[in-house]
Amino acid sequence: MDFIENWKYELAEKAKPEKIEIFKSFFKTGVGEYGEGDHFIGLSVPDNRAVAKTKIACSFAEVGEMLASEIHEHRLSAFLCLVEKFKKAKRALAARREILNFYLANARRANNWDLVDLSAPYILGQWLVDNPADETILYRLSESENLWEQRIAIVSTLMLIRGNHFEPTVKIAEKYLTHPHSLIHKATGWMLREMGKRDEPRLLAFLENHAAAMPRTMLSYAIERLTPSQKQHFRSL
Repeated sequence: MDFIENWKYELAEKAKPEKIEIFKSFFKTGVGEYGEGDHFIGLSVPDNRAVAKTKIACSFAEVGEMLASEIHEHRLSAFLCLVEKFKKAKRALAARREILNFYLANARRANNWDLVDLSAPYILGQWLVDNPADETILYRLSESENLWEQRIAIVSTLMLIRGNHFEPTVKIAEKYLTHPHSLIHKATGWMLREMGKRDEPRLLAFLENHAAAMPRTMLSYAIERLTPSQKQHFRSL
């Protein structure tokens, strides 16, 4: 059994096939939905991560082979492995840059929201914490025509928010005010809410300027932690 076959076998060993139909519904795989045609084996994220952590010695070619799989959990395992590689290379700038470049080159394989959310903040987001001059990557991704690259742009700002650096979140959120997709509305509202945990006045200022134009879902996520009277005020706008 070669390396990839063994990786897939270990994932299959932990899978629960009875969860497949639940996952297909949860990740919107029906005709015309954003996850249309995706395939699952019924594997939980903790079990997947446990396997991925044992594969960090793999090559980029092997990660790429997993990313090419039609199985959702195979692709997730590949991204989780990249996250672990990135963490391990903490003091090796060149190695981290190589991982980042590989991630960006394969970003479109993160073709569902969990694949984005479990990888983008911990690779691109963490890179930008340490290398703020590269924030232009976020704006380039936000201009992409690909939904998943667009989500990567906003979700990656989570790590910047945790470092009290909010400008990229605000800039991209303003750009996404007219975005047509609910997955972007949810992600943007989530990041605004996270910003509000650390700087509520900045969130309130953003809402005063933009609540009237915000998609309903984005607004709902953004105001989740505010008081009832604050929520009523911004909804009334």
